[in-house]
Amino acid sequence: MHAEGDSDGPITSINITPLVDVVLVVLIIFMATAPMIARRAIKVEVPRVAKSDKAATDALAVALNGKRELTLAGKPTTLDELKKVLTAATAAKPDQPVSLSADKTLPYGEIAELLDAVRSSGVKKVGLEVQRK
Repeated sequence: MHAEGDSDGPITSINITPLVDVVLVVLIIFMATAPMIARRAIKVEVPRVAKSDKAATDALAVALNGKRELTLAGKPTTLDELKKVLTAATAAKPDQPVSLSADKTLPYGEIAELLDAVRSSGVKKVGLEVQRK
């Protein structure tokens, strides 16, 4: 007894499920590595610590390098522009996280000033970026 549709002829349809699986895996790999690639473009020598947590991937990246150049998401900015953008971002998303990275050679006072500017913009979740030893 044969079920309907069963035949001994050649298979004429293509199964695209494996193709979709491969495309989704490649997409996930690109999404996971894109923030790391963008951070390598900016030369910031962050301090090293023995224990650290993973950075949030949806965080806005604020960086201050050794030449005291301030960037937001890889684009040069000023402290006043940074405050405006962060205020608008927290108005749209109140729990917007920010990842702050600063060169380890900078004086503590300059980093504290930048952290104060970020906090005064209404950001509640601020992470300090470090490297493991």
